[in-house]
Amino acid sequence: MDKQKTIKKESVLKGVGLHTGSRVNICLKPAVENEGISFVRTDLAHRPRIKACLENIRSEEPLPRCTTLGQGEEAIHTVEHLMAALAGLGIDNLTVEIDGNELPGMDGSSLDFLKAIKKSGIKEQDTSREYFVVREPIVVVRQESSIAVVPDDDFRIAYTLHYDHPFLQTQYFSAKITPDFFAEQIAPCRTFCLESEAKDLRSKNLGMGANHQNTLVVGKRGVIDNQTRFKDEFTRHKVLDFIGDLYLLGKPIRGQVFATRSGHRLNIELLKKIAAQDDRHKTRNFVPQFDYGADHRQLDIQQILKVLPHRYPFLLVDRIVHLEPGKRAVGIKNVTINDNFFSGHFPTRPVMPGVLMVEALAQTGGVLVLANPEHEGKVALFNAAHHVKFRRLVVPGDQLHLEVELLRDRPGSAFLKGVAKVDGEVVVEAEILFSFTNADFLG
Repeated sequence: MDKQKTIKKESVLKGVGLHTGSRVNICLKPAVENEGISFVRTDLAHRPRIKACLENIRSEEPLPRCTTLGQGEEAIHTVEHLMAALAGLGIDNLTVEIDGNELPGMDGSSLDFLKAIKKSGIKEQDTSREYFVVREPIVVVRQESSIAVVPDDDFRIAYTLHYDHPFLQTQYFSAKITPDFFAEQIAPCRTFCLESEAKDLRSKNLGMGANHQNTLVVGKRGVIDNQTRFKDEFTRHKVLDFIGDLYLLGKPIRGQVFATRSGHRLNIELLKKIAAQDDRHKTRNFVPQFDYGADHRQLDIQQILKVLPHRYPFLLVDRIVHLEPGKRAVGIKNVTINDNFFSGHFPTRPVMPGVLMVEALAQTGGVLVLANPEHEGKVALFNAAHHVKFRRLVVPGDQLHLEVELLRDRPGSAFLKGVAKVDGEVVVEAEILFSFTNADFLG
């Protein structure tokens, strides 16, 4: 099987953000196996680390025509061109230190990122890569735009571009995406916009770092003050964007993509459906795995995923910060505006649903009760909640401290008390009853 990869040494790039116009420096650094791709905001005192993953994508963002990652108030804009380069070269683990909120636009393509990575050298690691293998068709549609993905042994993309514009009418591009093909045929393709769109963006103080060299501006008679590198460079850049967005899944895919007039927003909708299919197939074969021989005092998200069958968007515990098997546990849930329930639950004044706060307590309790070796290989089912009391609202930016205490633990059931707090203040409390069943219940 393919092995995970990182870079051999650090690489520094600098430039101007295409949308913000701000000068920015980035440093690409090697990362350990299974670390994934992460961005670190070095311009902020607390140096927040933002992982490149589905959960951190900001779908509703003031900057249009780009993909943004964020946690809390911190954000990283226009990640897609670098992510495409990493996908094209098969880089699984990398830390990107950045002293601003938008990646440098460079020449509007992935070419400079690709050159920097190649110059740093690519290092093969010991752990095997994990692929998402498309098992059944996935389709997303929005008005005249659509994307369909079907099973295939390789990664292939067929893209149809069409604008109601005399110079940008129908273009079609289809290819099997390999590292060499990406480097030669996709990476050099630059971003573009219509002349009318450029004027509109500037009127809104957007696209402030764009110019005729790093953006192909298309007028009625063709590209203004520049020339295309490929006859169908516009379509190829759409493919580049798609590859970058898709790599936010956290792993490469094997499947055939058919896209028509899609952009970042539809790409992200597809990504969510891909992740849901992946989670579905994982859950069908899920068996809880708790390392009973280890002295576990804390569990990170990867360890939690081995114990609980819940997956995005319904996994509501980010970390277990304290665990005493047979006694108590404390979990953390970071509440962010990216949590999907905010889009429908009082969107004009986002408030976390109370039932989900109780569910977060129950999931923390599930980890606690499954830490008992007597329940090895079992799944804990949330059966009942008693004496539930909601004390105050929970909003984006809050951090839930989920404290659970085991009151009774028997072979067929467990009973515990839970309290969730924000800044030391109780927001919800409940008594929760679990029963246990075999893992094949999920399959």
